[in-house]
Amino acid sequence: MKETVNVNIGSVAFILDEDAYRVLGSYFDDIRRRLPEGDAETMGDIEARVAEIFRERVASPMRVITLDVVRATMAQMGSPADFGEPRGAERSESAEQPPLRKLYRSRTERSIAGICGGLAAYFDSDPTLIRLLMLLLILFGGLSIWAYIILWIVIPEEPARKFNINSKNR
Repeated sequence: MKETVNVNIGSVAFILDEDAYRVLGSYFDDIRRRLPEGDAETMGDIEARVAEIFRERVASPMRVITLDVVRATMAQMGSPADFGEPRGAERSESAEQPPLRKLYRSRTERSIAGICGGLAAYFDSDPTLIRLLMLLLILFGGLSIWAYIILWIVIPEEPARKFNINSKNR
């Protein structure tokens, strides 16, 4: 015989067995550590979605939510790592070593192939300045159009950005 716990998830009352309660509590705590401090709205949305999934999976409100239902719900929602890095880990990793910079063709700052935009991002400068410099080098013989085409082929395109809930650019 297992003990049960009455809980309120997303403003909906549920009955969870004790094991399911502990696992779900640690899952929510792990997600909460990864969200920005004071971001109660996102956590409320996550809890509301978990409540919806529980209602879909359990037909009767008097039926107990088991550990298997909680694990299936967690698999559907995704791992806590999908919500970003823990708040303390971001600062410690960035303090130890600078981020590795790679040269890519830009997806956003592009006129032809994104070469100048990628160079500007790599050197942390204005893309327009790099474009003007490239144009002057091509026109006045310092760089041929073939060099630009070779750069187009050799430099990989910037990878698509993944959605991150902690991103400041929403």
